[in-house]
Amino acid sequence: MRLVVAGSPAAAVPSLRRLAASDHEIAAVLTRPPTPQGRKRVLTPTPVAQVAAELGLPVIEATRVDDDVTARLVDLRADLGVIVAYGALLRRPALDAPRLGWVNLHFSDLPAYRGAAPVQRAVMAGDTRTAATVFQLVEALDAGPVYASDPFDIDPEATAGEVLAAMADRGAETVLRVVDALAAGTAVAREQVGEPTLAPKTTIADGRIDFTAPAAVVHARLRGVTPEPGAFAHLGETRVKLLRSSRDGGTASAVPRLAPGALGLVDGRLLVGTADEPLALLQVQPAGKQAMDGAAWARGLGALDGKVLS
Repeated sequence: MRLVVAGSPAAAVPSLRRLAASDHEIAAVLTRPPTPQGRKRVLTPTPVAQVAAELGLPVIEATRVDDDVTARLVDLRADLGVIVAYGALLRRPALDAPRLGWVNLHFSDLPAYRGAAPVQRAVMAGDTRTAATVFQLVEALDAGPVYASDPFDIDPEATAGEVLAAMADRGAETVLRVVDALAAGTAVAREQVGEPTLAPKTTIADGRIDFTAPAAVVHARLRGVTPEPGAFAHLGETRVKLLRSSRDGGTASAVPRLAPGALGLVDGRLLVGTADEPLALLQVQPAGKQAMDGAAWARGLGALDGKVLS
């Protein structure tokens, strides 16, 4: 089939590569325009745009799908559109531009976690299982009928970024399977069943860690906002990024009772108190410094008595 592929971040790259390596033809790639990146704010194409250029595919860069972009999509005369995290809504007549409409790869077991941050919200909630779902795109948010949904187990120590990367690879195979079935005329979609839940985009406020919550909740929140928007707390006036934690605080008999946010060094590991058991902080990044081992940072603080993250 003749395809148009829409996507922007790294999570969309595996699907683009998998489709480009298939028997299907990619007529064009729709992605968002370059944005300033890094400390020097260098104007940088999206990961999808970079891979499309590498593969020699035509690229349409657009912040939104307006009348001009829609006309270009119609002119492509594609059989099917495939969208993975493009970053903007498609409305009619753009939805009707490809002959068979659009299918969307979404990183949740729909109708759970409809929205921009399904993986982050699932990890933040402490979920242990999710799915890579391909569905027919409709105007309502992530509400179309489902062609395929492949279950995915969430590693209890993995960050949202790591889970998303693994799901993107798995989901690329799901996408190709659905595209092949649509080409063969054997694809069957089922309506979504169950009560929808929403997964709004995460904000900086989501990254503020509250150590008065139980360790399981703190650990899930820290993982869910990593790498974006990033977990953080304050030690006095110093903002500290919290990059990686673990529920394994060391030998049980040696683990002290720590007040929420209080720091302690046990068995060579930095612990922080929560509402119940301490949590190990494996990697941190104080403001203005490089990421470092949590225990090494703590040793540089001197005596930890009275030092509290809040």
